[in-house]
This record gives sequence, C-alpha cells and structure tokens, in this order.
Amino acid sequence: MATLTLEDLAQSLLPGQPIAGLDLGTKTIGLSVSDLGRRLATPRPVLKRVKFTQDAETLLGFAAKEKVVAFVIGLPVNMDGSAGPRVQATRAFVRSMADKTDIPFVFWDERLSTVAAERTLIEMDVSRKKRAERIDSAAASFILQGALDRLSSLARTAGED
Repeated sequence: MATLTLEDLAQSLLPGQPIAGLDLGTKTIGLSVSDLGRRLATPRPVLKRVKFTQDAETLLGFAAKEKVVAFVIGLPVNMDGSAGPRVQATRAFVRSMADKTDIPFVFWDERLSTVAAERTLIEMDVSRKKRAERIDSAAASFILQGALDRLSSLARTAGED
C-alpha cells in the first residue's frame, strides 16, 4: 500500500495507533509523532539523509520503535498550487518506500509549514543556531498537527451521521 487519502486513513485507523509526520528535505527528514489519542504532534530528532536505502531503514526503524501505522508527508507544492521538482522528489520517495513497507503514506499540503514552524520557534525565543537544528522537525509537527486536526474533524462529522 503506497498512498491513501486522509479520509481513507481515517476509516482504517484503530484507537491508540500513532501516526508520524515527515518533512522531507534534501539533507534531512524532519520527524514528528502523534500521541496515542492522535490529538498532539510532538517533534522527534531530525534524520540526516545519507542515501535512500539507509534513509528508508532509519525511517522504518523509527516507525517500528514508535509503533507508527501511517506517515503523513508534507507535499511541497508551490504557492500557486503547481508542482515543482520538490513535489516530484517527494512522490518518488514515497513510491520507493512502497517497495520497502506496507505502512501507508498520506500527502499533506505543506505550504507555509516551515514559515509557521520558524515563527513558533522565534516566539519561543529559540536561538538562530538551535532553530536551524529544529526547524525540520518543527515543520513535520506542523504538518502532522494539521492532519490530526483534520482527522478529529472527520471523526466529529462521522459521529453526527
């Protein structure tokens, strides 16, 4: 299973199953994971990218340790909604991961996630050096939190039916 919509993921999730957020960069992969109630995204240490095989093994090791059942990966579409080279690279990464795992991926529009993450870190008075170290995981948390909020909204709507 390679990709799902967030709505399809919502249908397949069981209570107590955490999901992870990914901010895929050229040099790092920002990580975050949800709590068991899927209400809060928490940043995890950034993965330094090496080459795909090693990156995949490290990512899957993280998923096993955290008992992650799905990945929400930021899709870096341009502000005008068009898909540039980073979107193609992200989709290629997910296609390649499909050969290595059954854990599904959900694409999430990440426009302005890094900007929002940086603003939050500045508001927290995090130094410029530490911001550089934490920005990718903060962005991954921002991406995941958006998806968690949407999952919560879907659950409320389903409960009204």
